[in-house]
Amino acid sequence: MAKIRMRKSIAVWLIVVFLLHSLALDAAVLANEADQDRITVAFTHDLHDHFLPLRIENDSGVSDVGGWARLAGAIALERQKDPDLLLVDAGDYSMGTMFQMLFRSSSPGLLLMGQMGYDAMTLGNHEFDFLPEGLAQHLENAVQSGVALPKMVASNMVFPEDRDDDLNRLKAAMDAYPVLPYTVIVKKDLRIGLFGIMGKEADSNAPMAGVLFTDQIEAAEKMVEFLRDEEQVDLVVCLSHSGTHPDEKRSEDDILAQEVAGIDLIISGHSHTRLDEPLFHGNTAIVSAGQYGEALGVVELIKDADLWAVSSYRLVSLNGEIPADPETKEQISFYADQIDREYVSSAGYKLAQILAYSKFSFTPFQRVGAEHREEPLGNLIADAYRYAAESAGDPNGDPVAVAVAPSGTIRGSFVRGPITTYDAFVVSSLGTGPDGQSGFPLLSVYLTGKELKAVCEVDASITPLMSTAQLYMSGIAFTFNPHRMPFNKVTQAALVLPDGSLEVIQDQKLYRVVVGLYSAQMLSVVGEKSFGLLSIVPKTKDGEPIVDYLDQIIYFDDGKEAKELKEWLALANYLQSFPKDQGVSAIPAVYRQPEGRKIVDDDASLGAILGNPNDLAVKVYGAVIAVFVLVAFLIYKLIQRRKKKRLAKERG
Repeated sequence: MAKIRMRKSIAVWLIVVFLLHSLALDAAVLANEADQDRITVAFTHDLHDHFLPLRIENDSGVSDVGGWARLAGAIALERQKDPDLLLVDAGDYSMGTMFQMLFRSSSPGLLLMGQMGYDAMTLGNHEFDFLPEGLAQHLENAVQSGVALPKMVASNMVFPEDRDDDLNRLKAAMDAYPVLPYTVIVKKDLRIGLFGIMGKEADSNAPMAGVLFTDQIEAAEKMVEFLRDEEQVDLVVCLSHSGTHPDEKRSEDDILAQEVAGIDLIISGHSHTRLDEPLFHGNTAIVSAGQYGEALGVVELIKDADLWAVSSYRLVSLNGEIPADPETKEQISFYADQIDREYVSSAGYKLAQILAYSKFSFTPFQRVGAEHREEPLGNLIADAYRYAAESAGDPNGDPVAVAVAPSGTIRGSFVRGPITTYDAFVVSSLGTGPDGQSGFPLLSVYLTGKELKAVCEVDASITPLMSTAQLYMSGIAFTFNPHRMPFNKVTQAALVLPDGSLEVIQDQKLYRVVVGLYSAQMLSVVGEKSFGLLSIVPKTKDGEPIVDYLDQIIYFDDGKEAKELKEWLALANYLQSFPKDQGVSAIPAVYRQPEGRKIVDDDASLGAILGNPNDLAVKVYGAVIAVFVLVAFLIYKLIQRRKKKRLAKERG
């Protein structure tokens, strides 16, 4: 009897084990199927070398966000939730802080992204800021490091057949990396096709890239067709450095999603847009996470029938709640020490050195230039150019009459509290000089008084069409009426002398003007951009048109050799020049608000619109009056002719 019971018990246990095993197998199959139909994509774009946290101000006060150590920490946390997530970047990972000084020699951004485990990325326009040779060195050093690097995709980039040595070197470096039109990455048995494109506006912002970029719509159509038909991918992701815009007609990634069917997800970079919810066009989702690594974007896609849908979407704020990755933090400190040793110390500074203290915050970077008005931060920068140029001396002995700082070259702002050398560089970080080092150098050029007035007119008339053309100036004050005819908006302009008094601008006199290298070159094409209605020709001291702008660079002596006076260095020097408060320079309260350098006269009356015309307006008004008189004369003659015909008919 006992044996029978034992046999029954064994049989029951065998049945239970079999059922549990079957259930486990079913659960595993279901879990595997669920994984196959679901993918997490973590993404960034427009990081711009912001390795260190940046200070921001909001309703809750001043705090710091971002930093690549926190970014690495956030990625690690997301990988705990989904070890097989896809990690990508949509371009402009470099250029924007002092760490870009190592772009060519050490490739820190690319190496750190490799260490963080980025799967794929594309190039942005700022990756070309160091010209073809600089980007080639960047890629070469990254490959030689031995670090596992992200796959790099650039689908609408082509090399011209007629190439110089630098472009040949870049092509070789891209082939060795390799930079490819597309890549296929397998996650959870899903074949994910990724391709990267450069948009039209981004292309226009990289005039010295050397390479060419074809139409992104046509390139995307070819990529989608190839990935779907030839590579048989399950999911198509576009890493787009094109961006979105409130005006859909100018929103390149919206247009891309509307024009090209078959893209499941667009990671949208370039415009620094923060999308708290995805944008949808048909079956395509567009996502953006803002700028400077303030947030990590995380989107989860789930397959429904043959289509992918967004099941969840988050922008993970990289604030103090995110633990910093210690290894990444240590690597960033190593790079900071390298910058101090090799670059900043020769200018007499340290990266983390406090230059000044501000009791107030300036306009946040995102809003600088958004309104057509005077900007205190712009005043500060222009004043810095003027101060630094005069401090460096001038072989001609001429004082600086005017300094010009365009809105488009301002890349950051200052928050109340301490301001470091690093912060000053962020504000004026663009470009390089002939020395190959970061930062546009300042130039000393000469303009006639008439051309100075034309510079004011550039601000007044071109800014509404292109906000980056808005100018902030030191040494000049002007008034403009936005209701007046284009290129006739300025009604008053005068020089502002160091004591604050005003001086009449003499049309034929040459005035010394300080401006950055990029800005000087842009001023020289004003005639073309204004259809010949305005003329600004930067000149030498002798009044001759400048042939080579590099000959006009302002240099300073560091005790060993003459070095270029960079825009960022001018700002750092000026910040240190203010009166001290407890041993630290204090930014004067005058920069808390506008000073009357740019006055907007919003008078829409007929007298205000037509009064005080300039030479161009006089010609236009004359032409209009001539046309009116001609039309009136023709009407008069027509009436007279009809009268004669009527009288002749009555007499006949």
